[in-house]
Amino acid sequence: MQKIESGFAPVNGINMYYEIHGDNKDIPLVLIHGGGSTIPSNWGTLLPMLAAHYKVIVMELQAHGRTSDRDSPESFKQDAADVIALLKHLNINKANIVGFSDGACTTLEIVINYPGVVNKAVAISGNYKRDGMIPGFFDWLQNCTFNDMPGALKKAYLDVNNNEQGLLNMFNKDRTRRLGFTDRTDDEMRSIKTPMLVMLGDQDVITLEHALQMHTIITGSKLAILPGTHGSFLGEALSKVEGSNMPEATARIISEFIDGE
Repeated sequence: MQKIESGFAPVNGINMYYEIHGDNKDIPLVLIHGGGSTIPSNWGTLLPMLAAHYKVIVMELQAHGRTSDRDSPESFKQDAADVIALLKHLNINKANIVGFSDGACTTLEIVINYPGVVNKAVAISGNYKRDGMIPGFFDWLQNCTFNDMPGALKKAYLDVNNNEQGLLNMFNKDRTRRLGFTDRTDDEMRSIKTPMLVMLGDQDVITLEHALQMHTIITGSKLAILPGTHGSFLGEALSKVEGSNMPEATARIISEFIDGE
């Protein structure tokens, strides 16, 4: 039985919900979820696989799940600052970071602006330029409404926080953050010295060309292209494929990267 702790941390004016799974004494592994997600919806499948080998720290970011909101927009910069503040609260000076989707953008923010905290990092289905998204993505997002939010993500939020208004607020803030996405510079990306793994599905919402571009511009990075859609190879709630062994393969790839030289 894996050891699990949970609590709320006072982080930059919000109360951040977090969990710690496993009790390995080595460098902990931090998982950062994507937009519209909770810990169970994003990491429910992958988390126990990783916690069998690492101490894994997971959190719900501003306005997501059980974490409170603040009277300011969401941003990847603020999310990064919140994750760093959580680690400080937990007395963790060095961690491995894995981020998915919007969480991958937060991971890039961390490795660029807080490199001393990161041992290794994995950016899953993330982008650093707007044109890294598949054609038409931003047009679709501009026109979508709360009614278009997938039912699986709505249910996942309400399962941990039965607050319809909070759910709507999360949707609106996530949508605004992604619509306002601005490109990172190539120089910022070249500045990354943290060992990194860029991971993507071959039918993802990020283009294969952009994943290759990220891999090329981050010196010494690794690249893994897996069969699947956005999040399916993680077993994420929205795209989980019942009976698939891909999450096990994903966990093994992440572990080999984290544990390798």
